[in-house]
Amino acid sequence: MKQSDVLIRPYVTEKSMNHMSGTPTQKYKDGNKIEFIVHRNADKATVKTVFEERFEVKVEKVWIRIQKDGKHAIIKLADGYSAEDVGSRVGVF
Repeated sequence: MKQSDVLIRPYVTEKSMNHMSGTPTQKYKDGNKIEFIVHRNADKATVKTVFEERFEVKVEKVWIRIQKDGKHAIIKLADGYSAEDVGSRVGVF
């Protein structure tokens, strides 16, 4: 699998936007997360490595879940890096 095949597209919903901005609400206390649809064979380590190389950021943690529309990776960025910045580079905003 090539690195360009791992991250397919950003997944944008109202909930994912709240996680990205880190708006301090009762439901979404910690932010700085961005969500992507990833290749079905991608694992956490691969997603982390490819994301760090592609966007030149540090990743703190990756969660993966499988849904009907594909495999989702929720990526939490390390302190000092902004998910909103990455989102604007990808075209989410």
